[in-house]
Amino acid sequence: MIPGIGTVVNVATVLIGSTIGVLLGNRLPVRTRDVVTDALGLVTLLIAGTSAMAVLDDDLSDTIGDSAPMLVVLGSLLVGGIVGSLLRLESRVEWFGGWLQRRLSGGASSVERHRFVEGFVVSSLVFCTGPLTILGSLDDGLGNGSEQLFLKAALDGFAAIAFAASFGWGVAASATTIVVVQGGLTLLGLALGDVLPDAHLAAITATGGLLLVGVALRLLRVREIPVADLLPALLVAPVLVQLVAAFR
Repeated sequence: MIPGIGTVVNVATVLIGSTIGVLLGNRLPVRTRDVVTDALGLVTLLIAGTSAMAVLDDDLSDTIGDSAPMLVVLGSLLVGGIVGSLLRLESRVEWFGGWLQRRLSGGASSVERHRFVEGFVVSSLVFCTGPLTILGSLDDGLGNGSEQLFLKAALDGFAAIAFAASFGWGVAASATTIVVVQGGLTLLGLALGDVLPDAHLAAITATGGLLLVGVALRLLRVREIPVADLLPALLVAPVLVQLVAAFR
């Protein structure tokens, strides 16, 4: 199978789902759209919880010890958060979303602009921080098939319908993020020639689960956690696992 086809299908389902969601959303009252957003927040919290449970993975414990996984996740979030905040990733993602909105609909009001940017940021984070994004894209690049990305594409398509019903066309703009993130990981898979050890993947999955908790809190309007600033934690996690394993 051609490397990258999974990402192409994923982008297509997000665009189709976003279009359907926008058409439905314009016919739904604000209260109904808020309920949809709350439901998405709860489901995202469920997915986050199942992903975060990877901190209890046996392979991770065998590699770095029973007491270290929690510390690895904590260290990943702290170091990643410091790096991300210094790089101002959240501001840059929001700026890019605003730039896209201005390019696509320059005469929009401030409320519509905020709705577009929020839809772009939230959907980009949801679509690109889950374990299927990492594992599926790497496997796609390694030539192991695109089945995981096809599954992700189906899930993202339905999620895009719900997101777009609440946030509008900003969700469709997140397709650019999918291209960059999944395309980059697919190229990385082509370069690696082999998959990451299970312990490293478990650390990434657990850290990504906590990032999704932050996304869920945003959707539930509990707290505007700058999740994009924490994204470097996904790169820090496997590095910390390697360091702890080396000194163990």
